[in-house]
Amino acid sequence: MFDWGFRCFHCHRPLAISSHGFCSKCYALLSLSAYCGHCGSNLLENQLSCGNCLRNEPKWHRIVQISAYKAPLSEWIHRFKFQQQHYLDNALGRLLLLAIKQAQREHQLVLPDVIIPVPLFWQRHWQRNYNQAELLARYVAKKLNLPLDLDCLQRVKSTRSQRELTAIERRKNLKNAFLFKPLKNYQRVALVDDVVTTGSTLNSICLELRKQGVKEIQVWTLARA
Repeated sequence: MFDWGFRCFHCHRPLAISSHGFCSKCYALLSLSAYCGHCGSNLLENQLSCGNCLRNEPKWHRIVQISAYKAPLSEWIHRFKFQQQHYLDNALGRLLLLAIKQAQREHQLVLPDVIIPVPLFWQRHWQRNYNQAELLARYVAKKLNLPLDLDCLQRVKSTRSQRELTAIERRKNLKNAFLFKPLKNYQRVALVDDVVTTGSTLNSICLELRKQGVKEIQVWTLARA
């Protein structure tokens, strides 16, 4: 039986379960595939490492992702992030939750001690009026009954977009950009971000976490670009 008061955010057809946000037909449009549980590269079957990891090993240990950054997921993320459609948080958070559950089954993922969203610089947060990573982190933390820490990680320096920079420029751009001051001795941490592109931002954060003794860092993201 359909709940006629709620429609799919993508195709606008009535939803059988309003809290899902996207209907099963639109979910089937996603480019779901096996991937490397370490770096996120698409593979023919799920693995915990791959050749890309050997050539350019990320500073985190595990990654969870819904799919590659392709339509329609890329469109949904763009709406969520840049078009003030923050109400997509639960629908996208649910998709991330499904990916986490799948990673527990297929990548032997062990749930973390705490969930930490990748922070925005205060000025960008003020301009956007919300942090999309925080909204996603709130949803999955509640559903998984895990602690959420919004204070231990701060972005203390405004940075340029990493996409157009060289590797050297990325490192310089992110130098001293993050401050990690946990009140508890976290051993296993999950960082939540909407999209992982070059990975430079997350690598920079991971270095700060490792300095404070974090043993395992997981990255939970909607898509790997």
